[in-house]
Amino acid sequence: MGGPAAGPKPAVLRIKWEGALGGVFGGTDVADDGPVEHGFPHLDTVRAAITALYKRLSYDTVRTFSTSVPPADVAFCDTDDLHLGAQRVAGELVRHYRLPDARLIVSFREMKHAANVELAAGPEYFVELNDRFRTHREDIGAALAHEVMHVYLHRLDLSFPGVRDNEILTDTAAAYLGAGWLLLDAFREHGSASQKLGYLTPEEFGYVIAKRALFFGEDPSTWFTSPQAYEAYVKGMARARRDEQQPPLTAAGWAGRRRYARDRRHAQEHGRAQLAPSGVPYSFTAAGHEPLRVSFPCPTCHQRIRVPVRGRMRARCALCRTVLECDT
Repeated sequence: MGGPAAGPKPAVLRIKWEGALGGVFGGTDVADDGPVEHGFPHLDTVRAAITALYKRLSYDTVRTFSTSVPPADVAFCDTDDLHLGAQRVAGELVRHYRLPDARLIVSFREMKHAANVELAAGPEYFVELNDRFRTHREDIGAALAHEVMHVYLHRLDLSFPGVRDNEILTDTAAAYLGAGWLLLDAFREHGSASQKLGYLTPEEFGYVIAKRALFFGEDPSTWFTSPQAYEAYVKGMARARRDEQQPPLTAAGWAGRRRYARDRRHAQEHGRAQLAPSGVPYSFTAAGHEPLRVSFPCPTCHQRIRVPVRGRMRARCALCRTVLECDT
């Protein structure tokens, strides 16, 4: 799974540290990037990242990540040796991401960002962690989950254009492949102090972790030590379940089915080549004398599925192999 040849200068990728840091959650050596952003502002990019993962890895490879990183494997207490402990946690994440020939060299220094990694030819990769982790060791696993995922995606030669979208891809991949719950658990709020690692909002992290939980049938809710992280996971799960309740899926609610029937009738009556109603995920297409077809995103991987409009039927996503009950 080798990556592209290294250029003359290795890329340096950093993980963002967001929040009004203070008190027990930060210090003067950490940049204050403003209040923690909430909601789902990056949802389109997150969904595109999930689709890209399935396309690049394949269904069979994604299934090999059926077990998340266990909390015990990345536990880090104050009595552990700082450098040996960081190397141990990095090694666990390297094994989890199936990177047996990669060696991470972890060091600590004062800097603005939480962490960064140099992406060279390998097999050695140098990761720098913010000095703050010397005294807040419980979050070392979260920072390394993001940085080691950079190495994994580098080896896959999978990236999105632009720094922001590429970082969202990294967070999404870490969460969907079983280590991103650590990043969400690093989200804490206490009075005026707050902390969040990564580029996704807490709710978006919850959404991706929930999508993973629904696909693999696992329950990560007991792993969260942060009450705010658990709340974000619950909100993310609610949003993920909404994906499974959109028409033409049979699980859609009454209002959605009624809107779908109206849009379908409009498409049948007007016979236009393409009709994409606003505010809904589906669209209709018709070409010549061919029967009307509806296109909609798979609720698991968000690859678009195109099927004929002919009432109740089962559709199978070719990318993630999810079988969907539909009423087209």
